[in-house]
Amino acid sequence: MTELASDGQLRAAFIRWALVLVPGVLLLGLLSWQMGGSGPGNAWFAALAKPAIYPPPATFKIVWPILYVLMGIALAMIAAARSARWRGPAMAAFTVQLLLNLAWSPLFFAAHQITAALIVVAVVDVAVLVTIVLFARVRPAAAWLLAPYLAWILFATALNYEFLRANPDADGKANSGAVTRIEI
Repeated sequence: MTELASDGQLRAAFIRWALVLVPGVLLLGLLSWQMGGSGPGNAWFAALAKPAIYPPPATFKIVWPILYVLMGIALAMIAAARSARWRGPAMAAFTVQLLLNLAWSPLFFAAHQITAALIVVAVVDVAVLVTIVLFARVRPAAAWLLAPYLAWILFATALNYEFLRANPDADGKANSGAVTRIEI
């Protein structure tokens, strides 16, 4: 078949992908957050010394959904580019970086592995860079949609490092010594 898709067909394909991928990426992010126990009830995290660069906690609830929406839109742009040469590798790179991203919260907040989480987020930095390069080969606009995500992940890496520096004794600890209240 040598016919090209019309603009309307291309838009429809993008919309179909976006209707699946944007909520999907958001849902996966929410599940990671819940599995990590990264909410206000995490006694271990509450007991940690907070670095000077730690933003107000509400910042995370604002930034992450926006980033996940941008990631989903960028992925939908790539998924809709069916005949693009780099589409498969770009989608594979996105999947790898997303899985690593989703592993970070449970590793840091639930397993209390600050050093391991730092290693994971550093690998995420590289994986996002690779994803951006591959996205740019398919749809440059999709690559640009990932730029705020890269900036935030780089900040998260610095923040993770600062948490490790400020709390070396908390790395890998099952609990912080905080009192646990049990209701019967």
